[in-house]
Amino acid sequence: MSSTVVVNHAWSGSDDVAWSEIGSGLPVLVGGWWMSHLERDWDYPPLRGFLQTLARHRRVIRMDAPGNGLSRSRSAPADSIEPHLDAMRAVLDDAGVERASLFAGSSGCAVAVEFAARFPERVRRLILAGAYLDGSAIAPAADRAALIELVRQSWGVSSRVMSDIFYPDATAEQRAAYARHQRSTATAQAAAAGLEAVYAYDAVRSAAAVTTPTLVIHRRGDRAIPLALGVQTAATIPGAQLKVVDGVAHHPWHGDVAAVLRPALVFDGVDEASLRGESFALDHGASTVADAPATDVISPREREVLLLVSQGRTDAQIAAELFLSIHTVHRHVANARTKLSVSSRSAAAAWVAAHPV
Repeated sequence: MSSTVVVNHAWSGSDDVAWSEIGSGLPVLVGGWWMSHLERDWDYPPLRGFLQTLARHRRVIRMDAPGNGLSRSRSAPADSIEPHLDAMRAVLDDAGVERASLFAGSSGCAVAVEFAARFPERVRRLILAGAYLDGSAIAPAADRAALIELVRQSWGVSSRVMSDIFYPDATAEQRAAYARHQRSTATAQAAAAGLEAVYAYDAVRSAAAVTTPTLVIHRRGDRAIPLALGVQTAATIPGAQLKVVDGVAHHPWHGDVAAVLRPALVFDGVDEASLRGESFALDHGASTVADAPATDVISPREREVLLLVSQGRTDAQIAAELFLSIHTVHRHVANARTKLSVSSRSAAAAWVAAHPV
């Protein structure tokens, strides 16, 4: 699937920001949700279906924030909002967009709120799903630290824990597919850094300065970001509308998708009558990596190398641990990618982690 994604690159001063687009019409910049990877996200059926549905009505612009996915960050630490704001402006400029609606979720909400407060002339509508303003309010400090450390030390276990939190009512297969998807988008170290950023963002003061029309959508039983934080977000942004919908899934592409997408599209100006025949049923099947063949496809040595990749080790570290040359490590990874028909080392590593011997 990733071959269908045309990736563009914008320059935000010190960051190379990857972005892509589908659809036509009024532009909507979509972002947030802890981590992203333009190609791997497109390979994940529920998210791809969500984006395709949105793109039937809008020009959907996606981006990998600095340090995420296909973007490369060489500026501020991951827990700083500043490089994210610069990246958003760079993407809009590169796409030739003066004003766009922002459709943000989870950690992306604090960034979107900050952007709308500082650059109101660039934002048409602000749509926030599963929102919070202050990351320190998500969970007690000890719990936050423990989860960050679990992600850093055991990405395989923690990705399953996160899937259980994000989708408590999903089937075991759906949760396993999402856990594999998470691992395909980032290394353990990158995921831990991203989670630290989730907890570090604070846009409470900026929220009070937002003048953009805002809709806050929150699922009543969201376990990742409690409803109280969504209520606080709507109460802090002047004139914001709050829509509480039933369900427990954190991400809008799981659970009752129509309950989130329909009001979001109407709020952004789509004629409600035109949505009456719209199908919001998305494909919740496993990802392409999950559909790979049985475990004997790759050699034991290739498996050993990729397991270390999935744990966040660098090629140099793997070479030292297995008494190999870096060139040999590269070759094992390349051979495994070819055998598995995947386009990245992270996807190959995710496949191995998901298919134990």
